[in-house]
Amino acid sequence: MAKLNPYLNFDGKAEEAFTFYKSVFGGEFLGEIHKMGNAPGTENLSDEEKNRVMHIALPIGGDLLMASDIVPSFGQNLTVGNNNYVSIFPESKEEADRLFKGLSEGGNIEMPIEDQFWGDYFGSFQDKYNVHWMVNYNEEYTK
Repeated sequence: MAKLNPYLNFDGKAEEAFTFYKSVFGGEFLGEIHKMGNAPGTENLSDEEKNRVMHIALPIGGDLLMASDIVPSFGQNLTVGNNNYVSIFPESKEEADRLFKGLSEGGNIEMPIEDQFWGDYFGSFQDKYNVHWMVNYNEEYTK
């Protein structure tokens, strides 16, 4: 079966965001942080655009959270919307609370994490980088 990994785009904030995510989840980046300036055909980019992230990956459990920055001079535009969420399924309520608290710091909480009517311990928020997250714990999922 194919594995799905979320891929996020940022407007010059990918490295900052992933350093923050690493501080919450722990671990190390998978490989180096690839910068736009190291790619062929980027000689004419501004220094700021050369320093943008071409690719970054952070292993989380058996999955990868990956990202890159857009390059405005290539005609790329970032439209932040609520149509993308990263859904996390922690292994305990304690881990759910830790992740929710850490990732939502400086962001906007949509639903506080608490027991929900459907039986899960769930909360959702937009972090300080405008990425939408869901934290969903159900003991049945961990068996």
